[in-house]
Amino acid sequence: MEKNTNNFCLILAGGKGRRLWPCSREERPKQFLDFFSTGRTLLQQTYDRMASFIPENNIYVSTNRIYESLVGEQLPELPKENILSEPIFRNTAPSLAWATHRISHVNAEARLVVVPSDQAVFKEDEFKRNVLEGLDFAGGMDCMLTMGVRPTRPEPGYGYIQVGEPAGHADVYKVKSFTEKPDRDFARMFMESGEFYWNTGLFIANVQYLRGPLGKIFPPVLRNFKEDAGHPYSIEAELEFIKDNFPAYPNVSIDYGILDKNENVYVMKCDFGWADLGMWHSIYESMSKGEGDNVVISSRVIADGSRGNIIKLPADHLGIIHGLDGYIVAEEGNVLLICKKEDSSALIRKYVNEVQVKYGEEFI
Repeated sequence: MEKNTNNFCLILAGGKGRRLWPCSREERPKQFLDFFSTGRTLLQQTYDRMASFIPENNIYVSTNRIYESLVGEQLPELPKENILSEPIFRNTAPSLAWATHRISHVNAEARLVVVPSDQAVFKEDEFKRNVLEGLDFAGGMDCMLTMGVRPTRPEPGYGYIQVGEPAGHADVYKVKSFTEKPDRDFARMFMESGEFYWNTGLFIANVQYLRGPLGKIFPPVLRNFKEDAGHPYSIEAELEFIKDNFPAYPNVSIDYGILDKNENVYVMKCDFGWADLGMWHSIYESMSKGEGDNVVISSRVIADGSRGNIIKLPADHLGIIHGLDGYIVAEEGNVLLICKKEDSSALIRKYVNEVQVKYGEEFI
């Protein structure tokens, strides 16, 4: 199949991945790990998935400067100018603002799909069909399109999209509301209502439209980003501007900064077998269970009288686990974590902060 040269992709790969600590560490976060021993890291799997239908030269990776060399090592085929190396940690909206500026100078007609680097897709053909249809829909409209999947459990760790009126295109609807990480009771109500879909974090829009909503949340920065008539655009000038001005960007997400404050937002109902690999609990829920409903990831384990656990140990270790019910057992390097699985993200965040203060960066 011939690839549409107006289709572009931005892979978000700049996070620290602390929700999967201790296996995801600050010097090598989860997106750079071969977490499931497949032979490819999560970033590489994401690139492979997108490169199957997006031109390779049209794929960009947003990351932090401390991970730039990791991106280059893991994706040697990626042109250097396609790695957007941010000088400071920021949320996803500043990443999108920079990518939109760069890509709009490469192709003013670009239609952009934004994808996280820590997701699993189990139905690749369906994913490809949904994204290409989404690019065709949003490419010709002034709108943002999100990709939603039907909830399978009352998960409080995800965002939820309330579906509104049909948009006149198959499986596309106006967005009625967004709710970010509700408590479990609300999540159950959302799931049972049938009106709400999980927010996958995949977004599609054309770059000309994106300039508008991005200009509203970053006006002081973007005002200075416009080129003088006598000074044509160059990547060198752009990089110098980013170095000096990127820290001035507000630290906001695409969800909060653009989608939640924009009326022209649509959702496509999708069914491509999606799983967020960003936290232990969601990995457990998305993977096939072994004996005792345990999930053992690339580890040698004897689990006796233990149920509902997720276990990941170093390859050269053997784990004997007796009498545990509903726990995370994860070891990497100099850290062993044993923690209740349910709603573990807040607990892990707490432990990471405590360890950082009490014992220092070597454990983070």
